[in-house]
Amino acid sequence: MPLDLHTARLLHKQCISEPAQCYHFEFVMEGHESFAFAPGQFISAVSEDANSKQQIRAYSIASAPNGNRFELCANRVDDGFFSNYLADLPDLPIGAAIQVYGPNGFFTLKQPLTDSILVATGTGVAPLRSFTQWLFPPESGPDAGPDRSEGKQIWLVYGTRHESELYYHQEFEAVARRKPNFHYLATLSRAGESWTGLRGYVQEHVARIVEERAARLGLPLKQPPPDPAIPKSELQFGIYAYVCGLNDMIAGVRERLAGYGWHRKQIVFERYD
Repeated sequence: MPLDLHTARLLHKQCISEPAQCYHFEFVMEGHESFAFAPGQFISAVSEDANSKQQIRAYSIASAPNGNRFELCANRVDDGFFSNYLADLPDLPIGAAIQVYGPNGFFTLKQPLTDSILVATGTGVAPLRSFTQWLFPPESGPDAGPDRSEGKQIWLVYGTRHESELYYHQEFEAVARRKPNFHYLATLSRAGESWTGLRGYVQEHVARIVEERAARLGLPLKQPPPDPAIPKSELQFGIYAYVCGLNDMIAGVRERLAGYGWHRKQIVFERYD
């Protein structure tokens, strides 16, 4: 079955971390008045390599729905075809077009909305940035919109090795300053002496959030199993975790939450490897 391809034209490209060679991209979908997608979904980019072989790579959309525009975030990878093709100006200058299809994916916010713990490492923050922009849009300017968080407590736990790998760090800090129910926790596993923020791995800070929330609400720390009479498709919980990154990190978060009795359906995840 042939792919339903669309043309996306590059509007802006910026290296947001020189040490990590991470790039931010802004595209406009040509021939479309709007590009509808659910926050957390991804597009797939298609191109031919030097051997005329079709290459397809999936990229989580790193922005909330905004007319016919969308944004991506990708690291340049040694011997990688598509990330290098996007990042290198000779290959993809401003105004150039790529072919994409989508949106696809089920890494999306559960409804009704609940308290939520968003967990990411590296470029796994891209779909969580989409969540954050959708939940907490600016209060003024061209992208202004209503607060969609419904007063729920939203935590973003973002872990990397070094401070230079915290993508969109200042943007998340700004959201946390203006929205008291958005809590941004940046943690480094190899922090330098000048770093004054959190240290360690994301699962350690996720555990602390769960424990403090249970104490504040007067809930048992270890959740009882759900009623077996409820079909799995109809299960609903008072809090969910949305986890995106490499497999080892996801496994660590899932194991820690399972220790508190969390049901596997409470932990929504997307692997990058």
